[in-house]
Amino acid sequence: MEVRMDGRKAVITGGSLGLGRAIATRFAEAGADVAIVARREDVLAEAKAAIEAAAPGGGAVHAVAGDVSTAAGCQAVFDNAVAAMGQVDVLVNNAGSSLRKPFADVSDDDWQGDLDLKLFAAIRLGRLTMPLMRERKWGRIINILNTGAKAPPPEGAPTAVTRAAGLALTKVMAGEAVKDNVLVNALLVGRIESDQWVRRHAAENKGRSLEDYYAEMGQMLPMGRLGTAEEFANAACFLASEQGSYISGVGLNVDGGLCPVV
Repeated sequence: MEVRMDGRKAVITGGSLGLGRAIATRFAEAGADVAIVARREDVLAEAKAAIEAAAPGGGAVHAVAGDVSTAAGCQAVFDNAVAAMGQVDVLVNNAGSSLRKPFADVSDDDWQGDLDLKLFAAIRLGRLTMPLMRERKWGRIINILNTGAKAPPPEGAPTAVTRAAGLALTKVMAGEAVKDNVLVNALLVGRIESDQWVRRHAAENKGRSLEDYYAEMGQMLPMGRLGTAEEFANAACFLASEQGSYISGVGLNVDGGLCPVV
């Protein structure tokens, strides 16, 4: 089955690195125009060139610099994406980080920063895009969460709490928009090869190569290996395409069987 997104216009926040870049690449390969959003213009420029090289003949790639952790930043990102592409058919809320501490050590600033970057960015961008999608009777919104949204671990705050709120947001939005063919789903990350683990390897490296680091983590997973960013992007592309046309309100674990919750 060939999954295509020809003619669709997609915005991917956190699109310059890791899973966001992989999703943007897969969408472009499938024929969609993509606007990748991140704060650093130099990293965006490198990502744009890399995606164009990986998807020759695919959809157009636009770099949109912006900070989605603020209301003004979300508005600017939306306005610039519409100016570049004409409209937004697909929104992927991927911007985020993995901040985890013992509960008593999480400061007010930690909580607020996490909520602003992950939850409020999805709320604000959804509020801008969803009404227009509903008018056109077609749209896809995908919220990238992690398996802590369903199974919050000890010392998982603030990330797990914010992600659990994102799962509830997904269900609320899906229930309201599905009658207008606007489908809202969540993809839950397990252990996936990504820029986050590259940075952690650099910080924790004890003489191990990145490949050995990945292999060691993979031994602890039910599938025996980490997932790849491309595998995760394939799931996003399916949900964003016509092939995913009867799926809404779902939190799909893309984790190789890691999460104990269905």
